[in-house]
Amino acid sequence: MQQIWNRLQLLFAHGVATLIGQEKLQARILDGEVLNNLARVEPYGFSYRPKPGAQAYLLFPSGDRSYGVAIVIGDKRYQLELVEGEVALHDDIGHVVKLGRNGIAIDGGGHDVTIANAPNVLIPDGDVIVGNISVLHHLHKNVQPGSGNSGEPV
Repeated sequence: MQQIWNRLQLLFAHGVATLIGQEKLQARILDGEVLNNLARVEPYGFSYRPKPGAQAYLLFPSGDRSYGVAIVIGDKRYQLELVEGEVALHDDIGHVVKLGRNGIAIDGGGHDVTIANAPNVLIPDGDVIVGNISVLHHLHKNVQPGSGNSGEPV
């Protein structure tokens, strides 16, 4: 029975990622042991590159510490405050896409937000507000007759 318990204890480990590559990582686990060449797996359609210092939750099939897989890598240093049921995609410099209780919010973290390779941006049942100016309901000053140009929106 002790042998089974010892083997079960080798199946999982929690550690701190020290080096992180595209497909592999190195982690220091709780007893100070450094494990190299751990495989990184990512869910389909979702890619990320954690920073050193992130928490790594490791699985060792058959309890074999020579082959490990990082099944989850998280980083509480950059964790967002969310209300129950909310979801967010974010990074370490303030870029956030949040599916919140009051709608979807995009925070560019002080950088431009680019929509690329989209022939049209469609808003079938709404308006776009730029500053305090509605795209649908704005007025212009200095309206010119015929083919003349009007002034800026009011």
